[in-house]
Amino acid sequence: MSNGRDGYPRRVSRQVGSTRGARGASVPSPVDAPSEGAAGPPASRIARVRSEVTQFLVAGGLAYAVDVLVFNLCLSLGMGGVGAKITSSIPATIVAYVGNRYWTYRHRDRTGVGREYTLFFVFSAIAAGIQASSVFVSHTLMGYESKLADNISANIVGMALGTLFRFWAFRTWVFKHKRPDPAPVAEGGMS
Repeated sequence: MSNGRDGYPRRVSRQVGSTRGARGASVPSPVDAPSEGAAGPPASRIARVRSEVTQFLVAGGLAYAVDVLVFNLCLSLGMGGVGAKITSSIPATIVAYVGNRYWTYRHRDRTGVGREYTLFFVFSAIAAGIQASSVFVSHTLMGYESKLADNISANIVGMALGTLFRFWAFRTWVFKHKRPDPAPVAEGGMS
């Protein structure tokens, strides 16, 4: 075997219908592998994840602004803290879905609108439950019942915990990676 680019050995494989090389053989190297969904070098993986986290946080920041605005509006109208948190999560979740589907995860497979909506809203409901639980703990177990305490427990502590959960759930279950085409099967050595 001869050395390919970057010192990787080349391998000979047969591809049906290929006109490259003798007897239809092609000589791919790891550099020719599809980059979408592939592991890639650690530096490029870190850059991709950093970009994804940044976009996720920007889209989430907009949804957060909607959440806080609606939450405080509900509190001003006399709604209780837990009910206000659950109510404010609905428009915030819609904003988050649009931002994540069409910006953060636009390069990922579309696995069906129904499937994505369902999973996105189920995981968002779980995250909203995490946030509402923070308000519950603050009110019931700790005895803090002011608007400031509600905002700290719902929009800082609860939001941080919910955001970590959402990031993991959305990238793992909702917006799946595109699967690379399978690599051609290497046949025996050259003759």
